[in-house]
Amino acid sequence: MARAATTTDVFNAIAEPRRREVIGVLADGREYAVGEVVVRLKMPQPAVSKHLGVLRKVGVVSVIKRGQHRMYKLNAAELKPVHDWVKVFEQYWTHQLGQIKERAERKALERLVSDAKGEER
Repeated sequence: MARAATTTDVFNAIAEPRRREVIGVLADGREYAVGEVVVRLKMPQPAVSKHLGVLRKVGVVSVIKRGQHRMYKLNAAELKPVHDWVKVFEQYWTHQLGQIKERAERKALERLVSDAKGEER
């Protein structure tokens, strides 16, 4: 089965871990030149440019030309489909975390009771 092109939608675009790192740099809402992203990620400039190009094609980042620099900025609203999809699984994680908390509290109580019995002897 052929793999979907990375520029077909936001899910395919962010499937690449390095693109998620680029998004992480842009997450503060500021504009960045390619060179700034290169320095922050310690990644070769051609790779950063390629990743920014893919993210731009799906609308996750926008580019504005300022003088000789192209400034990239995150369009976080374009990540909403990912958020909406992941949110469906929030119940699962909330339930799992609740169970872990209950087990930890039960073990802590058992330890307290055991320690108290040991001191009584």
